[in-house]
Amino acid sequence: MVYIYTDGASSGNPGPGGYGVVLVHGDRQKELAAGFRRTTNNRMELLAVIVGLEALKKAPLEVTVVSDSKYVVDSVSKGWVFGWEKKQFQGKKNPDLWQRFLKIYRQHHVKLQWVKGHNNHPLNERCDRLAVAAGKVPNLPPDSGYEKLEKMGLT
Repeated sequence: MVYIYTDGASSGNPGPGGYGVVLVHGDRQKELAAGFRRTTNNRMELLAVIVGLEALKKAPLEVTVVSDSKYVVDSVSKGWVFGWEKKQFQGKKNPDLWQRFLKIYRQHHVKLQWVKGHNNHPLNERCDRLAVAAGKVPNLPPDSGYEKLEKMGLT
């Protein structure tokens, strides 16, 4: 079993933001984080899950993703994203990331678990610190998916 703890953050919505991920397998841990100059909190929450799943070296694996994002957890657990996919994400935000998510999600056996944010859960707090710090790095790269959608008036 692999556990992936995730969090996303943005300073302003949109604004500079980042994601933080802690992968746990047995007694091994790996941290991942990155930031972008203009993005949203929901994009960073979803991107954290994607990056965590994409970091896995083998497939299929049993994976539990722990996130404080109701947006991500409910969209998958309640099956909404599969309905959005059938309608080609028409009128939905972040279609680029949801398509990327579904591709990697289907390679594993994934369970999503919601945890209350800022509630002293050590690995969720660590992910939050990683995400916030990643969004404060100077000269952040663009979140090209967001900026493209923004230019098209689809954000």
